[in-house]
Amino acid sequence: MKTKISGYPAGSTEKKVGFLERLSYANFDFSGQLVATIVASYLMYYFTDVAMIPVAAAGTILLIARVGDAIMTPFWGMAVDLTHTKWGKARPYFLWLSIPYVAAAIMLFWTPDLSTNDKIWYCAIVYLIYGAIFLGLNAPITTILPLLTDSSRDRVVLNSWRLAGSNIGVFVVNSLTLPLVAFFGNGNDVKGFRIFVVIFAILCLAGQLFSFKNVRERVVPKTERVTLRGGLRAMKNNWPWFIIVIGNFVFWIAQQGRQQSMVYYFTYYFNDKSLVTFFNSISIIQLIGVISIPFLNKYLSKSRIWALGLVGAVLGQFIIMFSGLNLVGAIIGWLVANIGSGIAVSMPFAMLGSAVDYGEWKNGINAAGLLTTIGSSFCMSMGQGLAGVFNSKIMDIFGYVAGQTQTAHALTGIQVSFHWITIIGYAIAIIPLLMYQKYEKMETQVTADLKKVRQ
Repeated sequence: MKTKISGYPAGSTEKKVGFLERLSYANFDFSGQLVATIVASYLMYYFTDVAMIPVAAAGTILLIARVGDAIMTPFWGMAVDLTHTKWGKARPYFLWLSIPYVAAAIMLFWTPDLSTNDKIWYCAIVYLIYGAIFLGLNAPITTILPLLTDSSRDRVVLNSWRLAGSNIGVFVVNSLTLPLVAFFGNGNDVKGFRIFVVIFAILCLAGQLFSFKNVRERVVPKTERVTLRGGLRAMKNNWPWFIIVIGNFVFWIAQQGRQQSMVYYFTYYFNDKSLVTFFNSISIIQLIGVISIPFLNKYLSKSRIWALGLVGAVLGQFIIMFSGLNLVGAIIGWLVANIGSGIAVSMPFAMLGSAVDYGEWKNGINAAGLLTTIGSSFCMSMGQGLAGVFNSKIMDIFGYVAGQTQTAHALTGIQVSFHWITIIGYAIAIIPLLMYQKYEKMETQVTADLKKVRQ
């Protein structure tokens, strides 16, 4: 007898994913970004220039938190794989973790008036808590994709919806953060960040619960409960998964390095803090890259689309670098780079579902939770942490001092962080993709064989 979850038999995709469900899947990332982008883009700046934590200590906090994430990631993946409820495997986590997530985010930007040493401890502990809950909430967003449909092409479409929602969320946050912090704080950035984060945390919570209500899991793998040992077996000889993880991990070092350092780049190199909001706002052009993916996929393989995006991101960053203080050149480079990164950021999420299928086909184990959590949440979190370490160490070595006019030497450090970590990371991420073609050609056969097994 076939097991049922949410009213659909195991392996069934007879009920198609409709508009409301696509919109709800997109809204998972839109609402999530209302908090996650504040943390990813502004936390290091908040630590150094608002909470007034030394830059070296801020970088250490980011690294420690990411090591904590590395330890927690497999456990969240296993938790999803072991979960079996009336709502499904991945879906219930949006209900269970949304409130703890937004509460941790509020605490993170609610740094009390303590001594410098006590503030460092407070920020480190709260950030560890936030990171652990973030992983638990973020992992199901990717894990649920192969459970919504078993069609590779439909997954690409759904992923484009998701990343469109993500980009709109990032656009909203980056366009409004500094202006609203200034408005609410009226010269007091501590107060401004507190009020701003509370408002956006409430919006995030409402969005997560709305999406939870409207999505459904349809594809039920033959193996519904997977232990850590089973998850490790699903990784055995799963070369497409390893390729995606390596490429995505390096990509996120570059992506987060660019995002974290651009605040310093425009504030101190261009000496115009308002440019941070402007450049973050025009990052919405990433949507062009995201929505182009289903069309590009008619003519190009997924790995080639991913590589094309990375090439565009590298090219755009070179244009910014060679433009120097020429604002027009910087804008052109930023637009090119963001179209490229918009494509590149989307592809791993669309491809991880196929890697999960390959693991089930190859080893008889569907460890969607573990494989997608490591392939997405782990890569993003560790990428953010390592980028923070690289940026903080470079800026510290070059003599950066928060809130002051920077020396020429310190400005060089900011440029190294913004340009070269970004360029080198994006370029290295292209290399693993050259090996993915072989496995991408096998996807049709893998899907056909799995349908027979899941009957």
